[in-house]
Amino acid sequence: MTDYIVPVLLLTASLLALRKQENSYDLLLDGAADGLKLLVSLVPTLILLLTAVTMLRASGAMEAISKFLSPVFRFVGIPPETAMLVLIRPISGSAALAVGADLMTQYGVDSLVGRTAAVMLGSTETTFYTISVYFGAAGIKKTRYTLPAALFADFVGFFMASVTVRLFMQ
Repeated sequence: MTDYIVPVLLLTASLLALRKQENSYDLLLDGAADGLKLLVSLVPTLILLLTAVTMLRASGAMEAISKFLSPVFRFVGIPPETAMLVLIRPISGSAALAVGADLMTQYGVDSLVGRTAAVMLGSTETTFYTISVYFGAAGIKKTRYTLPAALFADFVGFFMASVTVRLFMQ
């Protein structure tokens, strides 16, 4: 059924334009031009995020921060092995998937660390990416309380992932 959604949408848009006696081709071109303008405004932010993540991982800063914060994660109840995932997930989804895959390869998918990483990946968001894309598209400059609230929600997601996995592994 999903194979037919885009053709049906295009056909419906064309029929509605014909009904209103408008040129559907020109309307589609205008929409594509607006989409390209949006893409041009978002690309610098995306390049900056990807560059920052790559630099942090390549320099070893993420590993150093992870080791430094391990006692805090242990105290809160989050496996310290997932510290890198917790730090990188709000910034980059693809980097977080790579870290999660590394954790699952190293510790196994059925281990506490592997299952916790899987639940963390599914229950948290790439906060900085999402805020930059959506707020950038809407032209919002001040995020006000969005960033602290979103990061708190991510922390709750990480913590609850750890708690949930521990409950179900007993």
